[in-house]
Amino acid sequence: MNARPIGAIDIGTNSVHLVVARPIDGGPPEVLTREKAPIRLGSGSSDMKRLDPDAVSRAVDALDRFRRIAEAHDAEIVAVATSAVREAEDRGIFLKRAWDEAQVDVGVISGVEEARLIHLGALGSVPAADRRHLVIDIGGGSTEVVIGEGTTATLARSLKVGHIRLTDRFFPDGRIKPGQVKACHHFLKAFVAPVAREVSERGFEVAIGCSGTIENLALMAADRSGNPARTVDNLVLTRDNLSDLVEDITSRPEPDDRADMRCLDAHRVDVIVAGAILLQELCKAFDISELVVSAGALREGVVLDRMQQRETSGDALHHLSDLRRASVLSTARRFEENIEHAQHATDLALELFDESTAIHEMGEFERDILEAAGLLHNVGRFVAHAAHHKHSYYLIRNSEHLAGFTENEIELIAQVARYHRKSNPRLKHAEFAALSDGDQHRVRVLGGILRVAIALDRTYQRSVGRVTAFDDGRLLTVTAVTESDVDVELELFTARERVGLLAMALDRDVSFTVDTTHRGSNAHPSSRKHHD
Repeated sequence: MNARPIGAIDIGTNSVHLVVARPIDGGPPEVLTREKAPIRLGSGSSDMKRLDPDAVSRAVDALDRFRRIAEAHDAEIVAVATSAVREAEDRGIFLKRAWDEAQVDVGVISGVEEARLIHLGALGSVPAADRRHLVIDIGGGSTEVVIGEGTTATLARSLKVGHIRLTDRFFPDGRIKPGQVKACHHFLKAFVAPVAREVSERGFEVAIGCSGTIENLALMAADRSGNPARTVDNLVLTRDNLSDLVEDITSRPEPDDRADMRCLDAHRVDVIVAGAILLQELCKAFDISELVVSAGALREGVVLDRMQQRETSGDALHHLSDLRRASVLSTARRFEENIEHAQHATDLALELFDESTAIHEMGEFERDILEAAGLLHNVGRFVAHAAHHKHSYYLIRNSEHLAGFTENEIELIAQVARYHRKSNPRLKHAEFAALSDGDQHRVRVLGGILRVAIALDRTYQRSVGRVTAFDDGRLLTVTAVTESDVDVELELFTARERVGLLAMALDRDVSFTVDTTHRGSNAHPSSRKHHD
């Protein structure tokens, strides 16, 4: 196994965390170091739409420091950002500064992906895989709710409510004004009702809580009960103890009044009111009598996920990982009537991608994007046939079922699917214009490849069994391999009509031929028949 340490950086709304861990064969990873920097990246913003400039600078400084620590352990760095960055309209500024000033490439993950990774991390600390379990993680800007069986998340929801967001709305500056505690309870009761119904329908045997708010409340409750804990792992917080604690916290109207509460983190005196009320309402809504605390959460999940990726990266077919492919296929089947066509067009697209690698010089990252976009390109027909490429973009971009992808990857998948037909990508298209130059090039190349592949299955009959290609530096010759008695003139005609985007993206003329004699082998262009 690859024993190189992994440095997981978790950029949250409240704090930036680092954990560096070394994979251990046959056992849990060995934690080498942990670091934390309280940043409040999303605090004071207009409902998380803008990042605080000073907080961005603090976060970039923390990233630079954490990178140096990780590099001292020769660790592979994996950095993910959650709610605050995910929702910020100016997140591009932060991401650029993170790379330019700290040399950290930050991946922004969706709420569903965040929930999946949290679930993975929680199970690394609490042995609950043999029971149906509920996992709750309260962050600054969002709360993740997961129901799992084994290591599979069967329900993953990300709620746009967290202790900082609630504090800004109900308890500005951490001060409790008359009526606001009651108002916060009423708001949360209504807000969590939809997911409470889903949780109730599925049921669970054990409830797990993780991350700072829950950890701090559990430590406070344990101290009050006369059993102070040195570690939060597998600490139990009962609903009755939580209720007593909430009553005490909310009886102290000023942050200074809470400063002397035993075991309360000094950085949480202003946000603990909202966090405690939120946890109490979740326990009521989900009928939780006791919560087992896990020290593992998002960053630990990132470590475990990266370890799993390393174990499967040697797959000769290098398809999407099992998790990502399963989520893509599940989404495709939800909306796509002809999954066989989508799969065959995708296979042709991947072959054309592989055959033209010397020209576009792209790798597995782009190949994964192409595969997902190919499988999902027609999902928009679920909405309407007219302009279904635009509907595909919307459904993919807003899907809650694509696990294992970052926000940027989902955006690229959606855009490649959106440009599988009709107009070429243009800067007057707002979503395309918002991409970096590199991502715009990716969309043009992958969209062009997908257009040709779809055209080569124009009749949905899989008449073109596979494709090969040959490049002489000026002309890319694409060969459709088929049986001798199969007519593919319509496929070739359609491909010639739709090749413009690919030709432009690759800076090549593109020609099509047919090979009716080598269906099962790779043939050189000189042996191919029916050149156009």
